[in-house]
Parts: sequence; C-alpha cells; structure tokens
Amino acid sequence: MRCAPSAALFFIIFSLFSLIPSLIHAFTDNEVARLQSIVRDRDAGERIAFWAEQFVGTPYDRDPQGEYVSRRVVVSDERVDCMYHVFRSLELALADTPADAVKVALDKRFRTKGVMEGGVVMNYEDRFEYGEDMIDSGKWGEEVTASVGITKTINGTRGKGPVEILSTEELRRRTGRLRSGDFVFFIKNPKKRTRHEFVGHIGIVKVENGDGGRSDKVYLIHAKGTKKKGGVVRKVLLEDCLWKTSHIGARITRYP
Repeated sequence: MRCAPSAALFFIIFSLFSLIPSLIHAFTDNEVARLQSIVRDRDAGERIAFWAEQFVGTPYDRDPQGEYVSRRVVVSDERVDCMYHVFRSLELALADTPADAVKVALDKRFRTKGVMEGGVVMNYEDRFEYGEDMIDSGKWGEEVTASVGITKTINGTRGKGPVEILSTEELRRRTGRLRSGDFVFFIKNPKKRTRHEFVGHIGIVKVENGDGGRSDKVYLIHAKGTKKKGGVVRKVLLEDCLWKTSHIGARITRYP
C-alpha cells in the first residue's frame, strides 16, 4: 500500500513532462509576430525553412484526421503531422502578422477557398488531403522536379495520368541542386498504399553554409511519425534520410 502514493506521484510527474513539448511549441501571437519581424527581409525559401525549423521537437499529431481538422481550427501548433507542418510553415513565411497567416491558410490549405466563421473552419471537407493535389493545384509553388535531376515516368493514382518523379537514387545524387524552402513530396511505394495515395510524406529543405560549394549541408525538416505510434518533428541530413527511406522517389516544388 505504501507504494501507491509514489506510483501516483510518478504518474503525475511523467504526465507533466509529456506536456512540456506542447507548451514549448504552442506559439503565442506575440512570439509569432516577433519571429516574423526577424525574417521579413529574407527570401521566401529562407523564411519557409526558418519556420519549419521552429517546429523541431514538436510532438507528432496522432489524430487520424489531424487535430486542426477535428477541432475545425486553423492554428493547432501543439502537435503536428507532416501535412500540417508544411501548411503552417508556408503560411507563417508568407504572412507579415499572425492574422495574415490565417488568411493565407484559408487559401493554401484548400482546393478552392477556406471559410471561417467565429474562428471555426466551416469547410475542411474541401481541404487538400493528398500531397499530389497540392502540387497539381499550383498553390504550392512551381514544380522543379525535372530541373533537379533526371526524371522517370510512373503511373498516377485516383485517375491521374502518368507522373514524372525523381527516383530516390537520383535525388540522392542531386541534393546539391535543392534550395532552402523546397518542398519534397515523397512518393509512396505502390505496395504500401492504403488509400490510393501517391504522396506518402512531405518535408521541407534547409541548406546550411550556403556558399554553393561542397561544404553545403542539405537538411530535411519533417514531422516524422505515424498515427499509431506518434513521433516528433526532426531535422536530419536529407542524404541520410534517402538512404533509409522506403519511398520510391519524390517530386519537388519551390516557392518564388
């Protein structure tokens, strides 16, 4: 019986520590505004990479739809999946204020246009659910896949025609052609698709040292995890990621 209080105390302490990452990464409007002012004069790609990196360490969102969808909100920074991570990084990068970022979200997250009433998003059924639809919409920058390396053609899904992608091996050889802020849409192995999804994961590139020489390091910042097991936002060398991935290739977009 004497062990019961200690066990309860341990549980409470563990629960509090598990909340710390969420508290750290739940940005206030003042924090967002301060960070936006710091990077305002950088080019779009640098701003996108900057914001992607601010989420490093954030817990993975295990809600099957995404907490932001279930709660019908725009801002849900406490936990993120790979799609919300790239959504939010672009929105914050293109906006001058926290309020402007919400306006950007109502454009970039939707096939048409998001509708919000009283802080509640009314039409998340119109959101992008597939990464390939984000690319094809033109809202997520210019596709630069073919300028990064030699592409190959594979069949699309959901009635879409043939698609040009970079194989994983080709992308690994051409990482030096990527720029900060590039979006990498990883193509899922057909044998592992569950909903006819073509894109299985999305991440954002950050290039460091920036002198254009061999000393440049190309990182991928991405929300790595699964809905069943969770995970965390990480910053890893892209080359290392490509050696380990089960994805068969990628498409790349770049914001002007």
